[in-house]
Amino acid sequence: MLTVAVFAGLLLLPQVAPALKDFKSLDPHAIPQVWDFPLPTDIRTTEKTTEEVRSGRLQIIAPKHLLDPGHELDHFYGSLLKGGTTRVVHYGDSPTTADLITADARAMLQKQFGDAGSGFVLIARPWAWYGHRGVEMDASNWKIDVAGNTPLKDGLHGLGAASFQGSAGAVAHWRLKDTQHRSVEISYLAQPDGGAFEVEADGQKIGEADTAAEERAPGFATFQFPAGSKSFTLRVTRGSVRLYGADFRKPGPGVEYSSVGINGANITLLSHAMNGPHWSEQLRHYNPDLVVIAFGTNESGYAQFVDSTWGKELKAAVHRIQAALPDVSILLMSPMDRGERKTGGDIETLATLPRLVNIEAGVASETGVAFFNTFQAMGGPGTMARWYSAEPRLVGADFIHPMPGGGAPRSSASFCTTPCGMDLTSISCDN
Repeated sequence: MLTVAVFAGLLLLPQVAPALKDFKSLDPHAIPQVWDFPLPTDIRTTEKTTEEVRSGRLQIIAPKHLLDPGHELDHFYGSLLKGGTTRVVHYGDSPTTADLITADARAMLQKQFGDAGSGFVLIARPWAWYGHRGVEMDASNWKIDVAGNTPLKDGLHGLGAASFQGSAGAVAHWRLKDTQHRSVEISYLAQPDGGAFEVEADGQKIGEADTAAEERAPGFATFQFPAGSKSFTLRVTRGSVRLYGADFRKPGPGVEYSSVGINGANITLLSHAMNGPHWSEQLRHYNPDLVVIAFGTNESGYAQFVDSTWGKELKAAVHRIQAALPDVSILLMSPMDRGERKTGGDIETLATLPRLVNIEAGVASETGVAFFNTFQAMGGPGTMARWYSAEPRLVGADFIHPMPGGGAPRSSASFCTTPCGMDLTSISCDN
């Protein structure tokens, strides 16, 4: 009460003290106007104004670099709005390998729509920097074959474009930071004379699987484990096995976002290196609602390939996915900027990159899929030069791979696969 009285006195004091006339902050004569403030009498006017404001807001926050004139992403949006489990498979090259940008996209989607699990992770690390946020991993005694870069030319490399052959002594370990997972599915190649493996959770055996079959075909074995389990071990117990990956899942609805990054890869990995029927079976089994294709960085270094081959191979990859999953949403993501240092010392964007991005946009339009212009969203030509000069630096000395700060999502330039910042729960697919 004393505070209120002092405050009122300070407001009214300039009204009676001429020396304080320059400090007037309240005119007592204006107080009655508060009671005369006009209120709307027609509720329909209010509703119309609200709708106009809402429409304007959606227009402002809609990402201008996401092109989807044919509503290709409606299947994906519909799955999110339905409230069940929505699965995303994101194929890309080295920036995807370390699960930097994809991990942020996963976290943002799961925060808004629920967490259905960590998703697909490989049996072992084909490269030292391979990772999956939230999953620590270690393995030994595996022969690793990566699609498109191996003497093994059968193209049978599962969902993740890599296969792992092991016999007695081969072991894989995963440790999950989130203890809410309740099952793991191991994918493998069923084959004549196939061996066996077992899986443990926190040191307790939870099951085993025999990979022997009359003919070669994709195989999947699911193992349930108690709530709170953190550490998981897979070991070969008999013969020789060929495994692909582990898919950690939660029982509740939400988003499962699997990042499939292949270091040094180009688009021919999906258009040719992966065995067509085998890859189709893998895609149908995991049944994603959205498939993201994010290549182009490695291709941009070869002008002849960009001008003569890039578009054809990208189109072939899209057609393969459409044939396997006719109803799936497909999103092509252009590569980020790529810089090179000129003889004078300046860092400039590769001359081929804008052409590559334009070709990719054309393929998206021709095949009827969505397109996100990452190159323009991050700032367009010269971005890597600015990023390299920033403090702290946002890109490495190769002017290709972003540092953690460069890969982090921002309000002004988003790298996620949906209209970032848009509250999808407030709109319909018709929007």
